[in-house]
Amino acid sequence: MPTRKQRRRRAKEHRHEYVWEDAEGNELDPDEIPAARSEPKSRAEPSRPTRQAQAPSWRRTLKRGLIFAPIMLGTVMLLSNNLTLGQQITQTALIVAIFIPFSYLLDGVFYRSYLKRSARREQAGGRRGS
Repeated sequence: MPTRKQRRRRAKEHRHEYVWEDAEGNELDPDEIPAARSEPKSRAEPSRPTRQAQAPSWRRTLKRGLIFAPIMLGTVMLLSNNLTLGQQITQTALIVAIFIPFSYLLDGVFYRSYLKRSARREQAGGRRGS
């Protein structure tokens, strides 16, 4: 017995509008469809365009650090009532000093992942066209 997730997927597959094509690429009516040899092609466009990732930059990372620093200070102030203001600011500076290089590292990881995905997509697109 299919699971609920499998039933939802199957129902979703049947909701889409399909177009059947012959060998020359001409659209066929559903009555003209030969035996189940031809595969349906979905008319649906991708739901959203892929976002283009930018190469990591220290300037963008420092801006992000400046945006998050007050949020981190507020969090430290809420969670560390027993520390003086100077100690809270020092602790926040330490957190920001760790956050900025880590953020740059993650930007690099996401960018390389984007490059790999786009290269795979290009290879798949090249194979389909030939």
